Amino acid sequence: MKATKLGIWMDHERAYLTEFTSEPMKTTTIESMSGNGSEEESNFRGENRLHTKEQHQQAEYFKKLTQEIQKYREVVLFGPTDAKRELFNTLRSNHAFEGITIKVEQADKMTKNQLQAFVRKHFTPPSLPRSG
Repeated sequence: MKATKLGIWMDHERAYLTEFTSEPMKTTTIESMSGNGSEEESNFRGENRLHTKEQHQQAEYFKKLTQEIQKYREVVLFGPTDAKRELFNTLRSNHAFEGITIKVEQADKMTKNQLQAFVRKHFTPPSLPRSG
């Protein structure tokens, strides 16, 4: 059965995509090309050109993420930086994502096991109290 729920821990440099499935959960990585320029390149090319290059790299990074998000019905974006909110705003302005439930949550850096536990907890409905 195809997974319909996805958790994405992200910052501006990389995203870890974890599908909510029965065990074992799978986590894949998408990397941004930003931050690969050297200080020499910054001085040589000028701040304005470098800023434009970084904007294009972020747009490409977000494009890769949006292509993955389109495959799911529910998505949670989480992580320590504003990248998750920036991506959320990009998705919200695109009508193609109207049928996808997308939530944003603050989170610190995590290990792979912590990422998967976060996704599992987020998408697992709380158990109902037993009457007795």
